This record gives sequence, C-alpha cells and structure tokens, in this order.
Amino acid sequence: MNAAHDNEPQDGQHNEPQDDQQANRLVQETSPYLRQHAHNPVDWYPWGEEALEKARSEDKPVMLSIGYSACHWCHVMAHESFESDETAEIMNRLFVNVKVDREERPDLDEIYMNAVTAMTGSGGWPMTVFLTPDLKPFYGGTYFPPDDRYGRPGFPRILEAVAQFYRERRSDAEEQGEKLKSRLVELAGFTSSNETLETGLLDKAFTGIAASYDATNGGFGTQPKFPPSMTLSFLLREHLRSGRQSALDMAVHSLSKMGNGGIYDHLGGGFHRYSVDAKWLIPHFEKMLYDNALLLRTYTEAFQATGDPLFRKVVSETASYVIREMMQPGGGFYATQDADSEGEEGRFFVWTPEEIKAVLGDEQGRLFARYYGVEEGGNFEHGTSVLHVDVGLEPLAAHLRVTPEDLRAIVSEGRRTLFDHRERRVHPGRDDKIMTDWNGLMTGSLARASRVFGEPAWLGAAADSMGFVLDVLHEDGRLMHTFKDGRARFNGYLDDYAFTVSALLDLYEATFDPAWFDRAVALMDTTIERFWDPEDGGFFFTSDDHETLIVRSKNPYDNAIPSGNAVSVQNLLRLAAFTGRNEYRDRAGQTLALFTDYMGAAPGGFGQLLCGLSWYLDKPVEIALVGAREDATTRAMLDLIDGTFLPNKVVALHDPSEEDGRAGVDGRAGDDSRAGDLIPLLANRPQIDGATTAYVCEQFVCRQPVTTVDELAELLEQRGTAPT
Repeated sequence: MNAAHDNEPQDGQHNEPQDDQQANRLVQETSPYLRQHAHNPVDWYPWGEEALEKARSEDKPVMLSIGYSACHWCHVMAHESFESDETAEIMNRLFVNVKVDREERPDLDEIYMNAVTAMTGSGGWPMTVFLTPDLKPFYGGTYFPPDDRYGRPGFPRILEAVAQFYRERRSDAEEQGEKLKSRLVELAGFTSSNETLETGLLDKAFTGIAASYDATNGGFGTQPKFPPSMTLSFLLREHLRSGRQSALDMAVHSLSKMGNGGIYDHLGGGFHRYSVDAKWLIPHFEKMLYDNALLLRTYTEAFQATGDPLFRKVVSETASYVIREMMQPGGGFYATQDADSEGEEGRFFVWTPEEIKAVLGDEQGRLFARYYGVEEGGNFEHGTSVLHVDVGLEPLAAHLRVTPEDLRAIVSEGRRTLFDHRERRVHPGRDDKIMTDWNGLMTGSLARASRVFGEPAWLGAAADSMGFVLDVLHEDGRLMHTFKDGRARFNGYLDDYAFTVSALLDLYEATFDPAWFDRAVALMDTTIERFWDPEDGGFFFTSDDHETLIVRSKNPYDNAIPSGNAVSVQNLLRLAAFTGRNEYRDRAGQTLALFTDYMGAAPGGFGQLLCGLSWYLDKPVEIALVGAREDATTRAMLDLIDGTFLPNKVVALHDPSEEDGRAGVDGRAGDDSRAGDLIPLLANRPQIDGATTAYVCEQFVCRQPVTTVDELAELLEQRGTAPT
C-alpha cells in the first residue's frame, strides 16, 4: 500500500520519494493527496489552464481523477493502477490526466460527482471521469480494479475503450456530454414552491425520517451507516417543538449506539468516518475533522436535552482528541487522519485478547477485553477486534462476579494504559492542510461546547483557530479555502463563508466580545453580495467572480457536511434576531421557500435546512443580559441559559463597567460601550438598581426584565424547556 501511511501524526506529512527529478507536476502542489501522486509514472496535471489547453490543442479527452488523502480505496487504486508503468503508459498516450483533491476543489467534485451519479446511479471516491476538451463529462465511474474483477472491467480495458469511443464515435461522445451538462444545469436550478412555509412541513419531514429509522441499532437505513448528525439535531428540535417523545427517543438511542459502538475510538476519543455494518461496529477508520465537529455539536445538544453522562463523556473525549491530534500549535485544525497504517486499514486501532493481556496482565486484561467485546477470533480482520461496548458496566460486573467499582477502575485504568501503549504504534498518516469551512465547523462546536460544559481550554482553542483563519485565510474582506505549507489558496466557497459566520456568532455568544460579532456581520454581507442569486433566491456555491465552470451550482442538500444554504439560513435568522434587520429574515425565508418541495420529499437529506425551518416558524428567544461579566448573578444566569436546550435563541451581553473594552479580534479593543450600536438587541436595556438584568424578548418585544436566576428560569420554562 502507499508509503504515505507510515508516519507519525505529529509530522503532518506523507512520506514521499525525495528525487524530485523524477516527479511529475504534482510535486509543486500543497495538497498532501496530490503530493502522494507526485512520483507516479502518470503524467499528472493539477486542474488548471495548462492541462485544459493541452487537451484542447491536442484534441485529447481529459481523464479526471478525484479523491482525498484519507480515502482507503483511493490508495488502493493508486497502488494498483497509478503506480503501474504499464497502466501509466496507456493513460499518458491517450489522455490528459488531471488529479484533483476533492477537499481543495469541492466545486469540481460536486459537478462531476453529480455527473457520475447520473451515469451510473451511484458515486463515491476515487472518482474517475472522462471529459471532452470543453470539460463536458461523457463517461465515468468510481474505483476501477487493475484487471477484470468484482464484476467490474479492469482499468486498462476501460482506458482503451473510452479512448476508442472518443476517436471513432466523437459525435456520440459530444452528444452524451451535452446531455449530461443539461442534466447538471437542471440539477442546479430551483424555483420557489407555491407551498406556504408552515409547521405541517416539519410534521411531514418527521414522518419521512421516522420511516427509515432502525429501531434496533439506531440511525437510519441499513448499511453502510454514516453518522446522521444533522438529522438527529432536527429530531431534538422536533421533540422540543411538538412534544413527540419518539423524536427524542430516536435521537438518544442513535447517539448511545454510536457512542458505544466501534465507530467511536474508545481509547483516543473521536469518531471514525462511518460503519460498514448496521450495528456501528466495524468502521471505515479514517477520522474527518468535519464528522467530529458535527458530532461534538449534536452530542452537546443531546446532553442539554437529557443530561446523559455518556454524552458528556463523548464530548469531552472528542474535544480532547481534536485539540491533541488535529490542531496545529497556535491555532488551526487539520483536515483528516488516514484509515491505514503500515499498509493495512485499521491496524493502529484494533486489538487481540493476547495483546491486551500482555499490556494489562491476565486478569485485568480478561475483564477489560470482555467489557470491550474483544474475543478470540475477533470481529475484524486477522483475528483482531474493534473495541465496542455491548453490555452496560453494572450488568456485566454482576455477570462476571466483580463489583461495579472494581470493573469501572479496571476499564478506566486500562484505557489509559492501552492508549499509552497504542501511541508507540505506527500512526496513520494525517492530511495537515487547514480548510476554512471545516475549521468553521470545529471552531463553532468547541465554542458551543465550552459554554455548556464550562471548559475554557476548548474556548481558547476555538478562539485561536478563528484568529488563525482571520489572519491567514482572510484578505480584503474575502476568505480563501485552504492553507498548507505557508500558502493560502483557492477562492472561498459558500461553505467557507457560511461556516465561518456561524462560528463567529458562536464565539460572540461564548465571549461577548463584539469584535467577533462585527466580523460575522461583515462576512454575512459579503456572502450576500457575492453568492446570492438575485433572480431565484438562495446562494450559489461559488462566488460571482469564481472560475467559470460548466455549471454554477446551488446546493441545499446535506452530504457529509451541512449545506452552505442551510447554514446561511440559520446565520440570517440569528443575525435578524440580534439586529432586527428584516432583510436578513426575508432572505432566509426566500431560501427556505426555494427548497420546500425537497425538504418534504427527502427529509433525510435536509436535516440542517429543517433546523432552519424550525427556527423560522418559531418565535426565537432573544436574551439580552446587562451586568458585569464576572458578577455571580451574571454567571449563574449564563449557566442557566447554557444548560437549557433552547436552540432557537440568541444571547447578548453588555457590561456597563467595561469602559475601554477588551482586546478583540486583530488586537483592537472589543469596546462594550458601542455594543448597543453594533447589536441593537442590547440598545436601551438599562440595569435595574445596579443588578444584573435579563431581558427575554421575542421579535424585540420583551417581557418584564428580571434580576434573579429563578425569575429567568421561569421565563425560559414558559418556552417549554427546563434546565438539565
């Protein structure tokens, strides 16, 4: 397997041959994924004018290969085909070969993934697409083996057949490309529904989601199973809105199954990408920053709603993992960790009973292995097992005839000892590029979790990472998409703006430094200026000055990450609640109306947008606090607010005692004296008798202000919530 896996996570680099004289053009790229292919015999080009001009001038089709660093089957195809001199000779003779990192170029990935799905009925990575010189797709697929197997034709045979088709049936290739382009344009077009935005759509969506629920294992559908973070967040909101106990039960059951399953790393914390089975037992072992960011947020919300200690444990361990292994010194989160090490998927993470006993001793090792389901024969490859918990600690202790206290101590100490032992293994490789959108997701999740669990280190990591993005990936009011090897690259996409605005608002509500809020407003206004569709509403994925591609997409669907449109809806609604600016709310309504039919027809793909619809149809709670930040009553009120599951709310604070403010973003003062001007929710909110005063409002119409925690609790309970 690819040598890129044999390295320690601290390196942030993939091992590569050092003789750059034999390298192809990818050696100049910053993407670790592209650099993994820099010494292939394939004459690779990065996406760009040089490759496209060569295709046009030589009238050759483009062989576009898209993947990402942590993709297991990408590595398999690289080893089998792209490292083969024979296969490379065919590729170089017949095609202009272009390699793309889907994480750097999600615009290209989305367009050509839609094309492959239209052609074959499914998609995935590695993705292989054949394009005419004017970039229209006419044939494609995902993984191709090196010879005929798995019911798939071998890659060399595909290459020869596609090239022959292009030469001898050129008009058919052009016609196929034109049809697919028309289909892509159709997929990118949306028109507003005539349906009214009303709660019946939320009821319909819930019914559709419940129909695919796995009552035995949690989650939805059969297998493979991906963590349904956005859908579970919607279910938590739906329970709050409608009182449906089943909505809460589905969310809690799913989160419990995932938190106890093999998809969760029980020694190091954090979640793997997905489970290949229905039971969350055997994962695809790569760890993605975005999965862990989204799950951090959902588990935090579930803890607010239930107080379940498992959810607290998962949040704490996942946050620790991210800061320990996925954060560069000074701020900024890395993208992914590989599934493979030493050429084998999952090798770093799995155990045998003998290995555990050798580290912990026979008796403690036996009990530890039993708790985590590690048995002779294993549940994975080569007799190894993925740690998971099938039986609760107390019933297992009774069955094993030990006290719960003793078993708990053995498990706790054993986890620490085995983690230390595992650290001496060869680590999976790590893609250490820093991506603006995924950093936004993690920064926002850590900021929110820090409020709920009172962890200042998490807030510090979030603030440092946002500071890095604003220092390095933000210039002249615009965002860049990635940073690697000292270079910020690629125009920011909608997701970069949407997730960064959301994280800035989260940081404001965690710190009440108005500089964060100021930046959020500025970037939201830039998002509207550069991405808004003035004809039909909603946001395009690329800006108005982006490279021209064969289609300008507008995506409302949640895939591995939430759609930029859905997050932008919530950003607009949050800003409307803070500022009273109706134009923000109006744009949110236009965007929701554009995708109404889709939310009802396929709610499982629209969890984040449904969360936005829930807010839009609600009367969000606007909480303005006026008082000293460190005052005991102020802190107690904030603890109450943060401990209450009330997702459709905004919180602002003004401290009249801070004349000069605090150091804010870019080192300038976060001047609280201007807070009322910047955040109208705080305007004209005086303290009562010098005490911390809380104003609980809806659409800027406030209840009688209160000055005690009990009075505030009563107002919050009137919204159907209770603190945990």
